[in-house]
Amino acid sequence: MSSKRASTLKETLEQEIVTGQLAPGTRLEEMGLADRFGVSRTPVREALNQLASIGLVEMRPRRGAVVASFGLKQMMEMFEVMAELEGMCGQLAARRMSGDDRQKLKDCHEQARSFAETEDHDGYYDANVCFHEAIYHGSRNTFLADQTRQLRNRLAPYRRLQLRQRQRLAESFSEHGEILDAILAGDEARAKQLLSEHVTVQSGSFTDFIATLPTDLVRSSA
Repeated sequence: MSSKRASTLKETLEQEIVTGQLAPGTRLEEMGLADRFGVSRTPVREALNQLASIGLVEMRPRRGAVVASFGLKQMMEMFEVMAELEGMCGQLAARRMSGDDRQKLKDCHEQARSFAETEDHDGYYDANVCFHEAIYHGSRNTFLADQTRQLRNRLAPYRRLQLRQRQRLAESFSEHGEILDAILAGDEARAKQLLSEHVTVQSGSFTDFIATLPTDLVRSSA
C-alpha cells in the first residue's frame, strides 16, 4: 500500500514540477506534503527518492528535498544533448512514420495554431508536447523516445519559461511548420537539422532566454 501511495504521490509531484507549479529551488518538506496528501511521511519519502532518481528533485544536506535547478553549464549541456536526441527522433520519424502518425502530427500542429495566435502560453505548451510526442512515437524507437522524454521532463520548467519570451510562440509555431513539412516529405537530414536547431543552445534566442532567468533560478556553475 505504501508503494502504491508513493507512486501516486510521485506522479502528482512530477506533473506539478514539469508544468511549473513547483518552481526550481522550491523546498519539498516531508511533513507538509504528508499533511497535504493525508498520508504518513513514509510514502512521501519514497516519492521524493523516486523523483531524485530521475533528476527532478535534489536531496540537499540540511535542506532536505528541493525541486532541481541547474548550473548554467549543466543546463547548456543538457540542452545540447536534448537537441541531438530530438534530431534523431525527427530523422527516424521522417523515415518510419505511418500515415496515421503523419495525420496525428498534422493535427497537433493545427491544435497549436490558435494558441500561438492568441499567445496562450499554457495551451501552446500542451500542444507543443503533443507535437513532439507524435515525433517520438513516429521514430519507432522506444528506447530513444523514453530517453528523450525523460530529459525533456527534467528541462520542462525551463522550456515553459523559454516559450514566454517575446515572439517565441510565433517563432516556435513557424519552426514546427518547417519540421512538419520535412517529415511529411521524408527528408531525414532536414528533419534532423530542423529539430536539433529548434532546441539548440547555439541560437540567439537561447542566449536571450538565459538572460531573462531570475538569478535564484539557475545556480552558478562550480
